[in-house]
Amino acid sequence: MSVEGDQRAIRCLVAKVGLDGHDRGAHVISRAFRDAGFEVIYSGLHNAPDEIVQAAVQEDVDVLGISILSGAHNTLVPKIVAGLKEYGAFEDTLIILGGVIPEKDKGPLREEGVDAIFGPGTPMKETIEFVRENAPER
Repeated sequence: MSVEGDQRAIRCLVAKVGLDGHDRGAHVISRAFRDAGFEVIYSGLHNAPDEIVQAAVQEDVDVLGISILSGAHNTLVPKIVAGLKEYGAFEDTLIILGGVIPEKDKGPLREEGVDAIFGPGTPMKETIEFVRENAPER
């Protein structure tokens, strides 16, 4: 039973895509999101873009946080965005990207549909506040 004024928790999928085997940052952000009251699903390592899309759609997430350190962001992220569009899930999913993303790649990724890019050393509070302020309301 829902009480008027109650809000459901923001649902986040923290996703590791491609062959990137470094997941410490994904675990740290997952824990910080949980501590902030978000509902968090972690994809685990070595996911193909279509697996990330399927998980985001099936779990009906508000936020898709992609963690990528492999340098393949210009190839993998557009595939995820295209998949979300194909399933009609792009418009109501906040897409954030974390990892080492060269400055020259940030503009094209934002044009592709990434809402924010957080590099190493970004304060957790900044990321959490961005999600709270920008997650789609449902």
